[in-house]
Amino acid sequence: MDRQVPHFREELEALQGRLLEMGGLAEERVRAALEGLVKRDPATINKVLSGDEPINQLHIEIDNRCFRLLALHQPMATDLRAIVAAVKINTDLERVGDLAVNIAEAGNRYIGHAPVKQLIDIPQMGQIAQAMLRDALDAFVKRDTELATRVLNEDDRLDSLKTQVFRDLLTHMLQNQGTVEPSLDLILVSRHLERIGDHATNIAEDVIFMVSALDVRHHLAGSS
Repeated sequence: MDRQVPHFREELEALQGRLLEMGGLAEERVRAALEGLVKRDPATINKVLSGDEPINQLHIEIDNRCFRLLALHQPMATDLRAIVAAVKINTDLERVGDLAVNIAEAGNRYIGHAPVKQLIDIPQMGQIAQAMLRDALDAFVKRDTELATRVLNEDDRLDSLKTQVFRDLLTHMLQNQGTVEPSLDLILVSRHLERIGDHATNIAEDVIFMVSALDVRHHLAGSS
């Protein structure tokens, strides 16, 4: 058994590396989808729409790595929680990739219309959501519950910006019926970005559980 432990550690580190790689891919797709929207660039948008395969392949590979570690090593305590967290984080990252596609689809429709307004709040939401994702994954690798808690606290900023986007665009729609379709697409983009923040929050909650065995999901929901 002792001879298996170094091998287990190497496998666990490789798993973390693949999760970080997948996180980088997911974040890059979100960034590109928003860039295509802001710059009204159909080529950038189309790259996001057609580039889902690498994330899908990593999703399957990471799940397989997790199940192999569970089956071969039967880890206990913190190591078991780390692998279970990796399975859940893997799913969250795959969904972030899907949300990037959703943003690209809405952006593709939006750039077919005249611009409704200068895009300020939505790019800001994108920056916050991407930073939350990066920090949540960093917290996972470093086992850093303080950083994970900061990710949870950032979620309120995204929520308030989404509300601001909705109110602003509602004003445009009421004043000019011709802006209804493109405004609805921008509202959808803001909702997708909020969901990306939710997935980052899920990852941060998994980190806290992994490190401290404390389930903060319902405690946080009840205190907000």
